[in-house]
Amino acid sequence: MVSKKNRTELRQKKHYRLRHTLSGTSERPRLAVFRSNKHMYAQVIDDTKGVTLCSASTLDKEVKEGLTYTDNMEAAQKLGTVLGERAKAKGIEAVVFDRGGHLYAGKVQAFADSAREAGLKF
Repeated sequence: MVSKKNRTELRQKKHYRLRHTLSGTSERPRLAVFRSNKHMYAQVIDDTKGVTLCSASTLDKEVKEGLTYTDNMEAAQKLGTVLGERAKAKGIEAVVFDRGGHLYAGKVQAFADSAREAGLKF
């Protein structure tokens, strides 16, 4: 009998595959995205040192204000803008985008587009 894996297991498997090829350096850190059912989190990570350079989530006051929901496209766009501004303030201009095993569509794409508009290059 063939058993079908659930979505989480499939996403994690895709993410592990992606992480074999993606790695953040001090010149081009990795922009990692994680989505839960209610919130979205993003970090800019230097994998050579194992350090998070900056981060943002929909739980932050700066992102959360003015939003009615924290799990829609509008929240993803605001998160991308805030993270882009924080990264630019730290002197980060170019990153490697790690979509976390999610498809590049919907909220992930909205986040990426707004981060690009805020000044990040990837």
